[in-house]
Amino acid sequence: MPVKPRHSIRRPSEAEFGKLSYEVMRVVFAIHNEFGRFFDERIYKLELARLLPGISLEIPLEVSFESFRKVYFIDVLFQDAVPLECKTVDTITDRHRSQSLNYLLLADLPHGKLVNLRPEQVTHEFINAPLRTADRQRFEIVAHDWQDLGDAQVRAWFTAFVSDLGTCLDLALYKEALAHRLGGERHTERDIEVISDGVVLATQKFRLIEPDVAFNVTTLPDNLEAFALHTRRLLAHTRLRAIQWVNVGRHQLTFTTIQK
Repeated sequence: MPVKPRHSIRRPSEAEFGKLSYEVMRVVFAIHNEFGRFFDERIYKLELARLLPGISLEIPLEVSFESFRKVYFIDVLFQDAVPLECKTVDTITDRHRSQSLNYLLLADLPHGKLVNLRPEQVTHEFINAPLRTADRQRFEIVAHDWQDLGDAQVRAWFTAFVSDLGTCLDLALYKEALAHRLGGERHTERDIEVISDGVVLATQKFRLIEPDVAFNVTTLPDNLEAFALHTRRLLAHTRLRAIQWVNVGRHQLTFTTIQK
């Protein structure tokens, strides 16, 4: 089982989710009216748990594949069925939405709430996960531009990893998993010289499969040609000979070797 919740989690019906989310937001609004907007996130969550029976905090979701382990935490779970991500930020961003969606997909939940208690008035959004785990495990593999440079098992290992967990998850998860397979960040991350007209401008960190072969993982939905073009421009100003690039799209897992 690639994702192991350490707490009971269940999928609610549409009607139940609507009822429960209304109930929990009523209490969130009341807390904001009483406490104001300047407390830390954890204060609001603790008060929510004190006032509303059925609230659980910091629910762990353990992702595992072979020796790779990573634990995420759902901020708030109501009645084992309605997740809330609570923020105290100036404004909700796409990064926050992506984080909430990642948790929904990992927990195989259909809906959640993203709540920000920092503004004068509470802002909140519904986050919806239209795909089940089985949907995300169906994808095509494209590897006609791939060459085995360095670890020859990387492609097979990463394919198995995505087959187990599915596509559409947080980019950092895919990057961390592949770095782990290659020995961890301390082993793979190195400073590489950036060169212009034979002059070393500075160094920049790259993750390496071999001393002169880097790797990169993306989750681009389209426009892969533009990304490849800029990657070639990058290569032209380093002593790297190639970059092994993996893109995890919704329907395609694409492996590409970009060389000078």
